[in-house]
Amino acid sequence: MWSSAECHPSEEELHPQTLYPWRNQGKGVVRVKRDWIIPPIRVLENSKQVPEDLVQIKSDKIFTSKVIYKLEGPGVDQEPKNLFEIDDQTGVIRCKRPLDREKYNSFTLKAFALSPSGERLENPTTIEIVVLDQNDNRPAFTQSQFVGAVAEFSVPGTSVMSVSAMDADDPMTDNAILSYSIIGQESFPANAITKTMFGINNETGAIYTRDVGLDREVVKGFRLKLQVADMGGMGLTSEGVAIIHVSDINNHPPQFSPVSYSMTAVENRRDYEIGRINVTDRDDRGTGNWEAKYFISNDPNGNFAITTHPATNQGILTVVKPLDYEAQSQYVLTVTVKNLNPLSNKARNLPVSTATVWITVVNENEAPHFREDPIQIVVPESVVPGTLLKSNIAFDPDHSDLRYEISRDPERWLDINRDTGDITAKRTFNMRSSYVKNNIYNAVVKVTDAGGVSTTATVVITLKETNDFPPQLFPLSGYVCRDAARMSSGLVVTAVDEDLPPHAAPFIFAILDDLSTNWTVTQVNDTHGVIQPLVELEAGEYAVTVLVSDSGSPPLSAYAQVNVTVCLCDTYSNCKSEMGAVLGSSVGISFIALIIIMVSIALLLLLLLVAVAVTACGRRHHIKKGTGLLVGESEDDIRDNVLNYDEQGGGEEDENAFNIDLLWNPLDAPSTPGSYYPGYGVPRGKQPLRKDAPHNLPSPIYPRKPPTDPSDIQDYINDGLEAADNDPNVPPYDTALIYDYEGEGSLAGSLSSIATSSSDGDQDYDYLNDWGPRFQKLANMYGGR
Repeated sequence: MWSSAECHPSEEELHPQTLYPWRNQGKGVVRVKRDWIIPPIRVLENSKQVPEDLVQIKSDKIFTSKVIYKLEGPGVDQEPKNLFEIDDQTGVIRCKRPLDREKYNSFTLKAFALSPSGERLENPTTIEIVVLDQNDNRPAFTQSQFVGAVAEFSVPGTSVMSVSAMDADDPMTDNAILSYSIIGQESFPANAITKTMFGINNETGAIYTRDVGLDREVVKGFRLKLQVADMGGMGLTSEGVAIIHVSDINNHPPQFSPVSYSMTAVENRRDYEIGRINVTDRDDRGTGNWEAKYFISNDPNGNFAITTHPATNQGILTVVKPLDYEAQSQYVLTVTVKNLNPLSNKARNLPVSTATVWITVVNENEAPHFREDPIQIVVPESVVPGTLLKSNIAFDPDHSDLRYEISRDPERWLDINRDTGDITAKRTFNMRSSYVKNNIYNAVVKVTDAGGVSTTATVVITLKETNDFPPQLFPLSGYVCRDAARMSSGLVVTAVDEDLPPHAAPFIFAILDDLSTNWTVTQVNDTHGVIQPLVELEAGEYAVTVLVSDSGSPPLSAYAQVNVTVCLCDTYSNCKSEMGAVLGSSVGISFIALIIIMVSIALLLLLLLVAVAVTACGRRHHIKKGTGLLVGESEDDIRDNVLNYDEQGGGEEDENAFNIDLLWNPLDAPSTPGSYYPGYGVPRGKQPLRKDAPHNLPSPIYPRKPPTDPSDIQDYINDGLEAADNDPNVPPYDTALIYDYEGEGSLAGSLSSIATSSSDGDQDYDYLNDWGPRFQKLANMYGGR
């Protein structure tokens, strides 16, 4: 058995040892269950003698045929490939290329014994190849530059920082055991300190202080040159750099420079800078050890404030409350300063630095001041004009003379003394003014000093309601039922008061005995009362005097005369006439219906009598002429003209439209061509000419003189009707006809909408075609279409 740890053989063994992994017993072979485990084969990395035989495997069984050996696994047919191979005839395993432990530290392979036909002659055996480490890697620092800090005045042994390095070699060997050291030191600024100030732990890389004297005002930092070596400091080496800053501690308190300052401040101004004070501090600029914090120790009223400028560290002194020259013209402030960070215990024991600031106040003309703004005044609305409302309302800090005026007073209710500023009432106030909102009236006063500087203030006047108006009773008239005393009803009255609560309702109603007897008034609620008679009175008009009072302080009252009508009432308490009351209360609906029926019968009888009388008069034919109804003293027709009552019907389809209640009605005659229709009043000679009949024929003579005998009126009408029927020049029966002779020289014009003052030839009746079917016949007779 060969178990060499290296690829090449020793001087005692020139050939690789032969292993029998399938033998039952053998040196160096361990049986586990049914398989045999071969010890690992150790191969040194980076071998230069390649290819190199590592080991030979053989089967100790006797086979009749030839044995072929095969090898599988990483480094053979798996990645990384082609590192190992086996001679299939002899079973020698070779290393084909140099190995790198840092990439692959071991390989596990499978060996097979096969027949020429590929049949397995033995079970596969495992071969473990372990790569042995060489010190072929230098250690390397984990950072190109390490940075740390140490506080100034640190004692020796103070830990500063740690450095670290890595080695790729096997950590289980000396090849990876590292050792740290400092091989150089530089200070900033250069040569500020030459002695060795730092040490390093060679195993852990921890850097620490070795000596005293780290003062940041002297040295700002150090640059250390480091070295790390493997093999415990005897092997390969590498170098690195460590930068160490000396950090500041607050070992220098701030100091004022100078310690006394003079400044000026203008009175009545605020939030403005009046000056700056300076300090020096040797600590690191821009840190809390350098930044100053200022304090004012003697400013009880808090008129001043001091803040720190972030860039210059100066103290900025400002006025935060207005100064008053008249009250104090000069201030002396004591200012102290400290650092933002507490002072280190390594600092020198020095007193706190202080500075004195002298501040002179500059006088200026100040505006007058109102003692209150707004100026509050509470006054009753009925204040007497001239009443003093407010005095001593303003003052001037400069003690100059003041002039007062009212700059806004929309109702002109106020007056002000120009010299003293006393505000008085100019007129009585009115709560109902549109400028009074929620009982408040606003005005503005202005005050000006001798230098022309002025200021204004609002005057807020709260008006208190007073009882200015007595209540007014209403309604002042009404009715009550005659039996109101028995039925406990009456006239409901109320009152109106222009005042506001509490000077209005509740109202008190009363009737004085000596003013209105037999009457009383009953209080219903806070706002209403009922006037009632005490006894049953006769129907008629009564004047009742009522006294109404409000609830003001003091209360106001007013008398009112109420005209009450006492009347009979129906069951619904509605005032009626005596007959209506009787009907509504006792007789009822049946009696009313009976009265209506009786009146209707009487009217019918009266109409019947009138009709009989008219008929009898029309049939009287033998009354003596000259004593008729139309008798007149002159020869002209003295009858009143028959009036047209705007009845404009007629025609074939509207024969019933002329039922006019006149003395006589010609419509009783048959509706034949030439019938005589009343109500149109068209004068003779103004009728339109018919185009379907001859014209200009001689007309019969119409009767012009009325009969002298009233009994001949029917004959007179019949004669006129007969003449009209035989007249060839009259219009047809369905057109406007002559009503009657209206006298010669009448001032009345034609009432016809068809006839004009022009001749027939000048008339154009074509528009009748546009008047619809009822005028179509006239259009055909007179029109041109």
